[in-house]
Amino acid sequence: MSDGEFWFCLKHRTVEGRDGCRNADRLGPYASAAEASQALQRVEERNESWDNDPDWNDDAGPDTDET
Repeated sequence: MSDGEFWFCLKHRTVEGRDGCRNADRLGPYASAAEASQALQRVEERNESWDNDPDWNDDAGPDTDET
């Protein structure tokens, strides 16, 4: 694998280097293989955070700050 650039392949569920699958099928780049291996966990955490943020939550109802 290449030094300093790693991706998480969504198709194969593995960490790969620069010469892996096409970019549309992967997340990254990450600075280390360990970071890339946690990509799906990070996505889940961010989605949960956004779901709980009224500025990003579509289910929160209409914007009440309209002028």
